Amino acid sequence: MLQDFSGYIAVDELYDGPFCVLSIVDNRRFHRLTYEVLDHDPTCDDIRRFFRRFRALLKARGLALRGITTDGSELYPAPMAEIFGGVPHQLCAFHLLKKLTKSVLDSVARVRKHMASAEPRLPRGRPMTKRRKKTARRVQRMREKRKALFDRRHLFVKHHLTPAERNTLARITRGAKELRTLRSIMDEVYRLFDRRCCTDTALAKLARLRRRIRRFPDLCKTLRRLFSPNVEKALTFLDDRLLPATSNAVERGNRRHRKMQKSIYRVRTREHIEQRIALDMLRDDPARLRTVTITTLHYARAG
Repeated sequence: MLQDFSGYIAVDELYDGPFCVLSIVDNRRFHRLTYEVLDHDPTCDDIRRFFRRFRALLKARGLALRGITTDGSELYPAPMAEIFGGVPHQLCAFHLLKKLTKSVLDSVARVRKHMASAEPRLPRGRPMTKRRKKTARRVQRMREKRKALFDRRHLFVKHHLTPAERNTLARITRGAKELRTLRSIMDEVYRLFDRRCCTDTALAKLARLRRRIRRFPDLCKTLRRLFSPNVEKALTFLDDRLLPATSNAVERGNRRHRKMQKSIYRVRTREHIEQRIALDMLRDDPARLRTVTITTLHYARAG
């Protein structure tokens, strides 16, 4: 699998009952390069030994490592700095944005709960007086607004909004300055990961965004993840056009393993898991050769 090594890898661990599968995948070719099945939760020593074995494979073939992508696990930074010192470390942007969007949606949910607690209590029965009718109409409007915030909560975290969606968002957030601020902050967060700028430009944007958020104490608590040093690591890919921003390559292999475990229940021992992963790697190699053959035939046919 190292014949066409791109130089960029993604690393992740997969927990399967009492076992843990460590995987290194080519982050541009989507090929599993090496793996190890542990019968215990991994430690930094396990990761360090795993990286040393992979470094020996690269050295034996005269290959160089250009970038590493991982999730936010604490297992990887120290062993990587020791064994692959100087190699850029990219934190998966997808995992970071997933946590940020969850924080934003939690904030919208808190606003809905606050609106529900501030809703006037209506007495039982049909409102007969003019004052009760007015209160009933007000309660109905508040309930409709809460329902609209729930039904269209995805508009607060969606990357690209159409003009119609922006009009809908402006309508359901009328009078709620905090919600409009949340949406504008999410727009700035998405602009941080624009490939058209470099890392220094993105870091300057991040510094301005953090200064803006500090002016809102409630938002500071909601978006405290933006003040984590992991955000800077998630912007490393902007200086390298070939460095993938996410660890989707290794996550795809993990999803395939999960799917396999649903249909093949006997693969539950360490030996069987190792054999199954080896079989998947064996199947991937002919598939790669078939792709090369088909591409060569297409070019030859086209002249």
